[in-house]
Amino acid sequence: MLRARKIRKSFGLGDRSLEILHGVNLELKSGELLALVGASGAGKSTLLHVLGLLDRPQEGEVIIDGADAWKLSVQERANARNKKIGFVFQMYHLLPELNAVENVMLPAMIAESRLVFGSKRKQHHERAAILLERFGLSNRFKHRPGQLSGGERQRVAMARGLFHDPTILLADEPTGNLDTATGERVLELLFEEQSRRGLSMILVTHDMRIAKKCQRVMLMEDGQIQADSSLPMPA
Repeated sequence: MLRARKIRKSFGLGDRSLEILHGVNLELKSGELLALVGASGAGKSTLLHVLGLLDRPQEGEVIIDGADAWKLSVQERANARNKKIGFVFQMYHLLPELNAVENVMLPAMIAESRLVFGSKRKQHHERAAILLERFGLSNRFKHRPGQLSGGERQRVAMARGLFHDPTILLADEPTGNLDTATGERVLELLFEEQSRRGLSMILVTHDMRIAKKCQRVMLMEDGQIQADSSLPMPA
């Protein structure tokens, strides 16, 4: 499904380079729910961006369905990212001028030409509405982000991440900006969708209480995977 081999990633700092990822290896099985834990600065988000084909590594491979994604053409890689990978970010990244339904449809707006999107707009709208309903937002279709609570904004972001029916979902601290009670409700909805769809999912978190709800936990420290252990599913 998804496999990373010997990933190295550096960032330039003036006349020197700072290596963030030091030869990381990771495998995500089909339908697996994996938590990636570690302190701030451990390299978790950087690794997620590389795995999600948002940021190119200096070295290493990201294998998705048997193909090294970073050896594909720019267009082929964009197609793979748009069709196979969904994202949920801590900061939501919703466009303030769009309402909830339009924000969920955003992947189609980006991936399709204006003509194609226009011809499919009704279909896309119906799909976005169904997703929002599943996340308990049937009465928020026309609300813009500024009119929504933090928990509602995150649920819109989750619906957007699932819009193209991806096989892989990458979630970077999805409850990081939410209070405990709201975060737990949002996570419960996300885990329900992961299980129902059989998604392969990586959840980045620094909270072991959240990590223990996953099937498998990987600990990241100083740009390397330091531990990898399977945990029983919660009752």
